[in-house]
Amino acid sequence: MIKLRKLGLTALAGSLAATSAYAGALDVSGGASFKYVSVDETEVSGQPFNTGKGITFAGSGEMDNGWNMSYSYTMSDAAFSSSYITLDMGDAGTVGFYNSTGATGISAYDDKMPTAGEEVWDDLDGQANGVAGITSDGTIGYTGTFAGLGVSASFNKNGSNEGTGETAEAESSKSIVLTSTSLLDGLEVGLGIGDKSGTSPTTSVDQTIAYAKYTMGSVTMGYQMTDLDNSGTTADVERNHVAISFAVNEDLSVSYGRSTVDFGVSTKVDQEDAGIAASYTMGSMTLAGFINSSDNVGGTSGTDDSVKEVSLAFAF
Repeated sequence: MIKLRKLGLTALAGSLAATSAYAGALDVSGGASFKYVSVDETEVSGQPFNTGKGITFAGSGEMDNGWNMSYSYTMSDAAFSSSYITLDMGDAGTVGFYNSTGATGISAYDDKMPTAGEEVWDDLDGQANGVAGITSDGTIGYTGTFAGLGVSASFNKNGSNEGTGETAEAESSKSIVLTSTSLLDGLEVGLGIGDKSGTSPTTSVDQTIAYAKYTMGSVTMGYQMTDLDNSGTTADVERNHVAISFAVNEDLSVSYGRSTVDFGVSTKVDQEDAGIAASYTMGSMTLAGFINSSDNVGGTSGTDDSVKEVSLAFAF
């Protein structure tokens, strides 16, 4: 009986050892930042100094056929921020399920203009105007590269009115973006389309983006166009965006950008956004700052907004 027991324990130990050979790894990374934020004098800013903390748990493992499964869960200030699980199928591309992160499709290309910090519309009252993107919660995404052509697609089942009648059901959101860096050395171009669902089929938004970026030495310049075609009688919205960045050295970068939002109706004027940014990186430390301003927010003449931010961030 004792010999049999020993034999069983030996077999179990061997089984566990064999299983562990297929186990993946779980890594923990994080970051902390200290910020000073100054907003428009018409807004209640409260305490201008604040801190940010983030922790990311990331795991991965290789399957018998060589494919790789990856998982990530991020918390900001001890609260859920985003998560994803992906399956890398090698030459066939990567498919994943994403929560609160626009990592694929048109959401990943809402603004591809060069910047040393944030987008020129970030943290402004009208930041969402003229920006493409679909729902980021519960999104199925795909990325792949074929013969030099990049493909990024996303699908989000959005049936908020399901069960109230077929004609009232909201459509699903979907998008696809094609990119290329092989047309000319230093040139990156992209074209994407998407359909963002509303609360019903009559409130969906057809989205189109097109961009081009060209890098020559330490200078990168770009142009992006976004067109939002609203269903029904709601006016269409178009954003045009230009930007340039300059890498002073391998640690210091500066950028400047401008965008114009056309609301498509005679009763509104164009919203004009502008931003300047700089960042300096030394090891795991990044010192960055930006100044963004917006004229005629939402198409209303004389309604302006601005924000200034300086941050010191550490990654670990």
